[in-house]
Amino acid sequence: MADTAELEVEIVAADHFVWSGAAKMVKARTSDGEIGILPGHSPVLAILAEGGLAIEPVSGSRIEVSVDGGFFSVDNNRVVIVADNAKVTNEATAGTR
Repeated sequence: MADTAELEVEIVAADHFVWSGAAKMVKARTSDGEIGILPGHSPVLAILAEGGLAIEPVSGSRIEVSVDGGFFSVDNNRVVIVADNAKVTNEATAGTR
């Protein structure tokens, strides 16, 4: 990742890859409530609640992912989301690997 004003995001489910790429923002629902992650966010490790994730990629339209729980971590502008089960709900924006 070349720009420090971007997040490097990777989403995987227990049995398959879901999406990865550069993003401006990630919004998720945790067991403690909703959280938004922007570049420069302090490190976080949280339990992911069932529901939706929203990703604002650097280029392209918003990506929405439905998840059944899991966890996510944030450190040094890298967001890793490991879900029990996950599916991109707007298929037109299928991710890269």
